[in-house]
Amino acid sequence: MPPLPRLIIATRNAHKTAEIREMIGDRFEVLDVTAFPECPEIEETGNSFLENARLKAEGISRVLEGWVLSDDSGLEVDALGGAPGVWSSSFGGEEGNHVKNNARLLEALAGKTQRGARFHCTMVLARNGREQANFSGTVEGRIIDAPQGGHGFGYDPLFMPDGYGATFSELGGEVKGRLSHRSRALAQAVKFLETAGNNG
Repeated sequence: MPPLPRLIIATRNAHKTAEIREMIGDRFEVLDVTAFPECPEIEETGNSFLENARLKAEGISRVLEGWVLSDDSGLEVDALGGAPGVWSSSFGGEEGNHVKNNARLLEALAGKTQRGARFHCTMVLARNGREQANFSGTVEGRIIDAPQGGHGFGYDPLFMPDGYGATFSELGGEVKGRLSHRSRALAQAVKFLETAGNNG
């Protein structure tokens, strides 16, 4: 049996890697940059999801051979003018602190009746330091008043997707994998890779 084609995810976020690996299944060998100590830290200095995803994919693909996939994603809340957006992971003042991020979001929405929001994900595929394609996915929903559920990460305990009476944290990985912004962008990326010839 031939080896699976390799897809490198330009992240050190174990939650994100696990989520992508679960969505892709057994079509690719999914690794992330923690497997490659030579990979540099890529600063996300862009002002959009696409700019940040491009920086990461192109930067890592200059160091590693083969397909590199990056994503930049976040929560856009209507009542906050689209914030936290590209600053979703540091909204609470400390990068990657989900508890602080959720607390600040609830504080910012206190007293507001408009709760519409969406998760947005932009993915970039790169090889040899150059973007080959990009893809976007969104899922609409609303922000509830207090965290619910024990699965997922980030803002999942506060986000209730349209058509459901439970948060992403309560729905669990399988349902989230079908609905999420990341799964919608990833499906497009996988289709591109399969068409492009992922062994090449």
